[in-house]
Amino acid sequence: MDSFPYPSRNEIGEILKDNKTIAVVGLSDNPERTSYQVSSAMQEAGYKIIPVNPKAKEVLGERAYASLKDVNEPFDIVNVFRRSEHLPAVAKEAVETDANIFWAQLGLENEEAYNIAKEAGMTVIMNRCIKVEHALTK
Repeated sequence: MDSFPYPSRNEIGEILKDNKTIAVVGLSDNPERTSYQVSSAMQEAGYKIIPVNPKAKEVLGERAYASLKDVNEPFDIVNVFRRSEHLPAVAKEAVETDANIFWAQLGLENEEAYNIAKEAGMTVIMNRCIKVEHALTK
């Protein structure tokens, strides 16, 4: 059961149909990591992936950025692969971008981050895998 009011599966399907550029915070350049596998699958499904990882130069053939504020191209979704305690800081950065979706991956939820993003007018989805949701809503 979700802790917060999130969009329905149908709404998530519409979000994924209408928003094709994903900034992935915490995207690892290690193919064994979930963030890499999920982002690779989304890239193969036609999404543009923008890696956000201060320790990487390039991931999945895309230039990596140290933070969301360093990204110099538009993106729709902020997809976060960082531990729940880091979500508020990422949300604060996300609301300063043009992104309209704040998405925390499966197992990640944080009330402060939810409130920060929601109050800024973002659609918030937490504790859901973007790859699984994409497969379920195709």
